[in-house]
Amino acid sequence: MPGRIIERYEHVPVTKADLDWADLVTLDLSLYDQPGGKEELVKQLDHAVRNVGFFYVKNFNISQEEVDRQFALGREFYSLPLGEKLKYYNQHDLESGEYNGYRPAGHRVLGNGVKDNVQVYNIPKFDGYHGRKQPLVLADNIKEIEAFSRKCHEEVVVKLLRLFALLLELPDEDQLVRDHQYDVKGEDHLRYMHYAARSPEENAKVGDLYGPGHTDLGTVTLLFRQPVAALQILNSAGEWKWVRPQDGTITINTCDALTALTGGLIKSSVHRVHAPPADQAHVDRLGVLYFARPNNHVVLDPIANSPLLNRLGLTTNAFTELDQHLTTEQWVKVRQTQQQRPKVSAKIDEAGKYSYEKKDLEILPGLHAVIHN
Repeated sequence: MPGRIIERYEHVPVTKADLDWADLVTLDLSLYDQPGGKEELVKQLDHAVRNVGFFYVKNFNISQEEVDRQFALGREFYSLPLGEKLKYYNQHDLESGEYNGYRPAGHRVLGNGVKDNVQVYNIPKFDGYHGRKQPLVLADNIKEIEAFSRKCHEEVVVKLLRLFALLLELPDEDQLVRDHQYDVKGEDHLRYMHYAARSPEENAKVGDLYGPGHTDLGTVTLLFRQPVAALQILNSAGEWKWVRPQDGTITINTCDALTALTGGLIKSSVHRVHAPPADQAHVDRLGVLYFARPNNHVVLDPIANSPLLNRLGLTTNAFTELDQHLTTEQWVKVRQTQQQRPKVSAKIDEAGKYSYEKKDLEILPGLHAVIHN
């Protein structure tokens, strides 16, 4: 019996507010296969990843129709009754570092009695190691979801990994690709993410934030263009800037594992989710994201055969300085366990600064998560 017809996804209009937008570079991946194209892209990439950790890509061989289908599937999932969605939620698993499946809104208290307003549904990559039951609306379209997941990897992640290898002057441009193989066990996943609009009064209690400043824990995150302004980045001058939704682009941010592998050369981008501007404040925000990570067996020590890292003396990282040599699998588990365990709510001052007890931020003895205010 065929699944029900999924209506086309319609994006809301972009904001008309005059926001302080970030100035980000756009990598044109149509240059990738042209003579000298990779080298030109690396020049653009170099400044972005050393200073901000955010950039756009365009011409990435995934059509807007394919992207919008994922938005439509996310919309259909979040329109299900809460009782149906909760069939794919396990609080114990979540607090033990297992993050695939559903996380309902209100899992955390942000502060001042206000709970978080975000629902998350994670679909692990299709590597044969993450079998999960899916809700019918997704199960009926699972081949299409798999195809999209694989295109995120092949058309975007693999190309970026080769550019990073050239930046690092590695002897083989496929070295990082081999550590990020789609069909080898890993924690990459596709995410549908839903932020519910809140009242101005509630937003004021939590510093007008949907989520405070943080970094992602993998290699790169792909955020597909959506028009509700909310994402902000912390630039090298310590200023929060809004990220503009650019037509035909994916917003990319670099993450903790890549920072570890490069001894801190490549910045793990600091970002947060702000309440939208006034003309979008009433609109729920739906996101489609893809999180890429090294394969589970990869040890997150600085890359030893990078001439660039060796010249710069970047041969240690936050893990090795604690005499820890974590695999990706170990890092993901300890970081997710810290992120998802119940915390006392933050103290939020009048300036919107979040502060937690140190014990609530501990990832490993001697290593703590940082909340960026």
